[in-house]
Amino acid sequence: MPIQAPERDKRIRVGAVNYLNSKPLVEGLAQSTPDFRVIFDLPSRLADALAADQLDVALLPVFEYFRHPNWQLVSDACIACRGPVWSVKLFFRVPPQDVRTLDLDEGSRTSGALARVLLSRQFELQPELSTLPIGAGIADSTADAVLLIGDRAMFDIHESFVEVWDLGERWWQWTGLPFVFATWVARPGIDTAAIEPTFSASRNCGLQRIDAIAHREADILGLPLALVRDYLRDKLWFRLGRQERRGLALFHRHCVELGLAPLSGPLFEESEVDGFSLVG
Repeated sequence: MPIQAPERDKRIRVGAVNYLNSKPLVEGLAQSTPDFRVIFDLPSRLADALAADQLDVALLPVFEYFRHPNWQLVSDACIACRGPVWSVKLFFRVPPQDVRTLDLDEGSRTSGALARVLLSRQFELQPELSTLPIGAGIADSTADAVLLIGDRAMFDIHESFVEVWDLGERWWQWTGLPFVFATWVARPGIDTAAIEPTFSASRNCGLQRIDAIAHREADILGLPLALVRDYLRDKLWFRLGRQERRGLALFHRHCVELGLAPLSGPLFEESEVDGFSLVG
């Protein structure tokens, strides 16, 4: 008998991240949705996998969405903040206006772009950039400023700094708008209308289970329960509403003007957001 090739896995390939801030969005996603195969990796690597058609949907830094205007927003589930976010911090060894070298956390390109926007717009700086690899600590860097994101930005750093910026807070104070860090994005050809309810329902489930998630993750990370609970409940925002869309459009404009992202595709149109508005 001829040998039959194994049947292709027809489940939707969903890329997610293991950061604490994503837990309410992915709570029970794989278990409750047998049509999904959930794969965890770094945000930047998920973007590369989506671009290579190795994933169908991924929870991506919004900067990656800017760079691929043919990709589609899937849901109003997102990771955003309306003020301090605690998990995206820029540590300064020199006064901000004197920064000449900047190390960017490998984990997310959005936060790196946000740091560059803030330094450029507020101090007209374009520092020399390097990457701080996952697994390396701030002590491994000699840069004037170092960006850390995710869970490791929430631990105490045993070094004195001239200044520390919480980038969510800095953006909020500067613009008066929320900052959106990540959204669910699909490659072309995916029926987003068919899968959108699943991502929204997973988010809603996660929000109802904030206390349970906080207890579980505090033990795993070795962080105080109160800090983890307050972070998930009070520092993050998980719905892509009108104000979040305005903040996203404004961030895109700055990225375009600084040459960090292209202005192409049907992502924005002229509107009330100081010249730009998110359409999708």
